[in-house]
Amino acid sequence: MLNKNQIAQRLAQELKDGYYVNLGIGIPTLVANYIPAGIKVVLQSENGLLGMGPFPMDGDEDADLINAGKQTITTVPGSAFFDSAMSFGMIRAGKVDLTILGAMEVSELGDIANWKIPGKMVKGMGGAMDLVASAKNIMVAMMHTNPKGESKLLPACTLPLTGVNCVKKVVTELAVLDIVNGSFKLLERAPGVSVDEIKAKTAGKLIVEGDIPEMLF
Repeated sequence: MLNKNQIAQRLAQELKDGYYVNLGIGIPTLVANYIPAGIKVVLQSENGLLGMGPFPMDGDEDADLINAGKQTITTVPGSAFFDSAMSFGMIRAGKVDLTILGAMEVSELGDIANWKIPGKMVKGMGGAMDLVASAKNIMVAMMHTNPKGESKLLPACTLPLTGVNCVKKVVTELAVLDIVNGSFKLLERAPGVSVDEIKAKTAGKLIVEGDIPEMLF
């Protein structure tokens, strides 16, 4: 199984030269540490930053430089700061090429639930609803099962939805999956993980075609 950094490293392989990318709170923020060599992407943070770099080394943190998850970050040459109104104007205008979000649940139809667990206190819905409504491409970084061992890849989400029919790809500690025609299509499996294990831990409809390769890093 992959750890969270390896999930982020695999997702970084989806970045393309020239992309503007928004990274959600949690595992997605780690993608900033694994930008492939030879390509240039611009990371957008919804609290008002274009040009986010990797996390700082210990001792180099600047408390005034944070991402949307309030983690200290670095900037790259040419970065720009602005207010959140301008940031969400960029998002709502469809200027973001790829959004990578965390999730509590994803359905086989591409629905995502990632903002609220009923009965739990939350500060607000955050920017995810704007992102899923506006981004050209949405991918999810998440754990395949919850702490009880129950699948988080479902026929239908049980938690309040953030967006409907919007997720294109999911990367978990077990697998890489596309969402196509109302199904999870298995593309890759984590090193040492069997197809049978992925089947057992995927509650939604799963398509498996041919030999499934292991992920490469």
